[in-house]
Amino acid sequence: MIDRTDAPPILRDFLTYHETIQGHSKKTVDEYYLDLRNFFRYMKLEKGYVPRTVEFQKIDISDVDIDLIRSVTLSDVYTYMSYLSRDRPQHPNSDSTDYGLKASSRARKIATIRSFYKYLTNKAKLLTENPMQDLDSPRIKKSLPRYLDLDSSIQLLESVDGPFAERDRCMLTLMLNCGLRISELIGLNIPDVRGDQLRVLGKGNKERILYLNDACIQSIQNYLSVRNSQQAIDKNALFLSRRRKRISKAAVEKMVKKYLNQAGLDSSLYSPHKLRHTAATLMLQNGVDVRTLQEVLGHEHLNTTQIYTHVDNENLRLAAKANPLGQVTGKKKVSGPED
Repeated sequence: MIDRTDAPPILRDFLTYHETIQGHSKKTVDEYYLDLRNFFRYMKLEKGYVPRTVEFQKIDISDVDIDLIRSVTLSDVYTYMSYLSRDRPQHPNSDSTDYGLKASSRARKIATIRSFYKYLTNKAKLLTENPMQDLDSPRIKKSLPRYLDLDSSIQLLESVDGPFAERDRCMLTLMLNCGLRISELIGLNIPDVRGDQLRVLGKGNKERILYLNDACIQSIQNYLSVRNSQQAIDKNALFLSRRRKRISKAAVEKMVKKYLNQAGLDSSLYSPHKLRHTAATLMLQNGVDVRTLQEVLGHEHLNTTQIYTHVDNENLRLAAKANPLGQVTGKKKVSGPED
């Protein structure tokens, strides 16, 4: 549990706004707090509010007020970004940590700072102008998502066995067919299954309804016939652990790794989230348009979904073949006696 006792009132109000009005999860709001705590520790140190001899992790931010916040410039933030990329410990509590955060981590911290100043300007009205309006994010190298092809997905499903086979096959089937996040999967309750529909609670407590195909319906029915005979401690949870409580994230990760190995697949390359990538890619390859896929996956922004359009897109292959120059092979002309 994250201790927010040293959060100043102005920061506490921002966190409350995101938790209650924006509906962000506690985990997300805790990350906002940790990002801003680190940022203002650095600002207090750089602006001389505390001596350089003070241990960074022990800098108190409870006295951070609007005057300090207003004094921060774009240059200050870019200096902070330089510190994060070069000198920030990746694991502050470890004696053998590496230094420097990767671009994706720095980009998240930039987003938090930008969100905080936007809130102070547009919502709290404590700033007349937003000094972070033109704050740039680090350039992030985009990589295509890793996924299983159809044959490997079938291999994975066929590898399921053991005393929890019905449960495990059901979880894998839902991940591979519906593209559920692991948090969405373990959060499912029995009343969420409604015939051929599944109620899913996604990021930011946003609810969406997914339609189940025959494989999912059959798999759920097979599992429920076993699940209903168990004396569950958590009576509401759909998926139970061996201790008859709601299954944990770690247990699902372990289960996925186990069956990847049994299927002869490299478990170091895949994870439950890669099964979500697999579902998205297979749907897109088989005719689902990107906007429908956005709704299925519960993405807030379309550009998050569009990364899948770059993965093994058959239309791109057909476009390349349609170019008439594709028949020009560039063979050298054989010289004759008159040349």
